[in-house]
Amino acid sequence: MQVILLERIARLGQMGDVVRVRDGYARNFLLPQGKALRATKDNAKRFEAERAQLEARNLDRKNEAGEVAAKLDGKAFIVIRQAGETGQLYGSVTARDLADAVTAGGFSVGRAQVVLHQPIKTIGLHTVAIALHPEVESKVTVNVARSEDEAVRQARGEDLSGQTDELETETEGEEQAEAPAEDGADTEAEAETAA
Repeated sequence: MQVILLERIARLGQMGDVVRVRDGYARNFLLPQGKALRATKDNAKRFEAERAQLEARNLDRKNEAGEVAAKLDGKAFIVIRQAGETGQLYGSVTARDLADAVTAGGFSVGRAQVVLHQPIKTIGLHTVAIALHPEVESKVTVNVARSEDEAVRQARGEDLSGQTDELETETEGEEQAEAPAEDGADTEAEAETAA
């Protein structure tokens, strides 16, 4: 099906472009959301007549989204979840959870505006994009922790996943065990060359 886009849509086109999309995508998303019109002669005339109004409305929305993005950019939000000793969550943090956390923080964000390609499944600090407008995006930090105390410690820079702590202590022990052997080998080599 061919449609006329009424706003910019990522990976599809700009406002006013006539593009071919799958029928289901047009019927179930683009047309009901008011993001496109069927590409007919009547709709093409209608679009050209309303083009100035659509562009002005789009510019207003973009400016509003830019103001919100300036306030939202760089903010951190805490999400508390249960997790195992290695930092693996028993569930996951989805776009809906993030939208709720950002909304609780005083910003109006919908689930569809959260750009999350995969659910978050580990504790830690995660950077997530929020698409406030098709042309305006903001980055926020999501602090996923087991408790408020852990969230504060993670924000200070501590790594709370038990797996990395064990690896660090094992690596330190191996380095200390290898260091004397190398020093002793150098001393023996020097003794042989001196003799």
